Amino acid sequence: MKYNTIIFDLDGTLLNTLEDLKDSLNYALTSHGYETRSLEEVRSFVGDGVEKLVERSLPLHSSHENIQKCLATFKEHYQQNMQNKTRPYNGIIELLHKLKENDYKLAIVSNKFDIAVKKLAKDYFGDLINVAIGESATIKRKPAPDTVFKAIKELGADINKTIFVGDSETDVQTAKNAGLPCVGVTWGFRSPEVLRHEGADYLIDAPKELLTIVNIN
Repeated sequence: MKYNTIIFDLDGTLLNTLEDLKDSLNYALTSHGYETRSLEEVRSFVGDGVEKLVERSLPLHSSHENIQKCLATFKEHYQQNMQNKTRPYNGIIELLHKLKENDYKLAIVSNKFDIAVKKLAKDYFGDLINVAIGESATIKRKPAPDTVFKAIKELGADINKTIFVGDSETDVQTAKNAGLPCVGVTWGFRSPEVLRHEGADYLIDAPKELLTIVNIN
């Protein structure tokens, strides 16, 4: 077996979280007197953690203090509202069941804050994915490979049989930094051109196409 372990990004790969992110972001922005952002703007801002999302949404050169105030409001709102509109992409649950049936080790590595990552993973995927790691003060976020290495360790997996699946340039860079092949998904928050330009090893247009890459019929 060429691969027996798959590490997934979360937002834009397994779950479509964009509407809930936008709603919580705009709640925070209006609460602090800023203009709201469109769905497409939010799409372009995500991928590097919620602090970067907030920073990119505020006026240029906003103070660290103002970013932190807005971030705190966003996090508080998002924790209560992160499952209003969020859904797994079509075909994801079926894919995870198939992988689990074939004894694949599965993990999530995300730049979303850790509490949210663990809750979303548990509520949407249950026992299908046992390891979920998000951004925290104790570990470097993607594109640093640290969270990937932590996931592999927690899974008791072999890095030489691991593949990474994500939807953004950050994910491709993370995979490269960890020395893993990368599957770029085209249904997420970035275009196929971005993924191709970053050097994704594979591009897939539907979740079931991953089965071919990992040799499951």
